[in-house]
Amino acid sequence: MPLTADKIFGIHAQAMMLRSQRAEVLAANLANADTPGYKARDVDFSQVFATQKGRQSLASLQLKRSSSSHISSDRGGAENFPLRYRNPMQPSLDGNTVETQVEQAAFTDNALRYQASLRFAEGKARTLLTAIRGE
Repeated sequence: MPLTADKIFGIHAQAMMLRSQRAEVLAANLANADTPGYKARDVDFSQVFATQKGRQSLASLQLKRSSSSHISSDRGGAENFPLRYRNPMQPSLDGNTVETQVEQAAFTDNALRYQASLRFAEGKARTLLTAIRGE
């Protein structure tokens, strides 16, 4: 019976991948906090994770092309996941919807959750190494 990452790490490997891609989106929001007209976006983590947890492939989350002349959306990264526009609590006059405090809080929360998944995966790897060594 071969060991795969899914069997060893469970959902944590997928969670870390999704969390790292969400961090990229949140960082882009923070980088464009002063750009007029920029619309803040975020990965709908719960929807993507529920889909992944249900064992559906990433291909089901990608845009479907009805014609071969359409541009492919398969560019890797967060583009493969549905991004949602964030509704601002207090809209700005220049059309920018990035709220720095909200983005920083979301980035921090995402980083803490990434670190938790990393620690769970590290614990599983240590357990596996202990079993291999026969300790």
